[in-house]
Amino acid sequence: MVGDFRALNTYTIPDRYPIPRIYETLTKLSQAKFITAMDSLKGFHQDVLTDNAKKLLRIVVHCGILEYLRMPFGIKNAPSHYQRMTNTIFPEEFSEGWLIIYIHDIIVCSENWDSHLTRLERVLQNIVQVNMKISLKKCHFAYSELKALGHVVSGLNWKLPFKLYIDACGEGLGAALHQTQIINDKPVEGPICFISRQIKPPEARHMLRWQIAIQEYRGNTTIAHKSGNNHKNADDLSRWALANTPENPGWVPQEAHHIEGICVTDIGT
Repeated sequence: MVGDFRALNTYTIPDRYPIPRIYETLTKLSQAKFITAMDSLKGFHQDVLTDNAKKLLRIVVHCGILEYLRMPFGIKNAPSHYQRMTNTIFPEEFSEGWLIIYIHDIIVCSENWDSHLTRLERVLQNIVQVNMKISLKKCHFAYSELKALGHVVSGLNWKLPFKLYIDACGEGLGAALHQTQIINDKPVEGPICFISRQIKPPEARHMLRWQIAIQEYRGNTTIAHKSGNNHKNADDLSRWALANTPENPGWVPQEAHHIEGICVTDIGT
């Protein structure tokens, strides 16, 4: 039975409980080697209505008046209400950062097999405890790559080609790291991270030093010049560089990774 709740939604006070942003949520998967995705069966229909809610959701039909016993689809505050409910079921798991909850989608991510089994057991125990139903047809357990929240997601993949766009001017440094991924059987280049900071006065005299340092990579590095109009991602980051503040430490030394086939394609000055 389908109801038209547009009039009811007009007079409904919005529930401002936040729904996670998908792109921010998926960043939790960057270090994951094992990913499990589950989907609650029939979504909102698992939420039992109160007596007052049943009265508001009555439907008049030719044979009388019908009442919903469970939350139907099409209610204005249903997503926010369901998000709050699922967050309440997994408070500790959610706060630890390895559990992703997006309304009726539940995703468990881990960096190793043992922790994944432990985390998955905790989640399933909570599901059984509250009598939540899961759609087995939509469950994918311990995958390294799968489709979740409308995207094909996986952990770090150093095998896919990278491109590093860098630019320097008298005021600052800018860089954009891109990676080419296969989406719908087609290569699509997209950004991974951006870096921007101001140049310190002594650094303006370091050009010779960098020329010598970069010679070490000349055998597997291609360097070309691009005008600012054709190099806007890194060019804008250098010309409107972020201030050198504690919130923007610029470049921080980290453990180096050898990226086979990396190509520095553009240097603008």
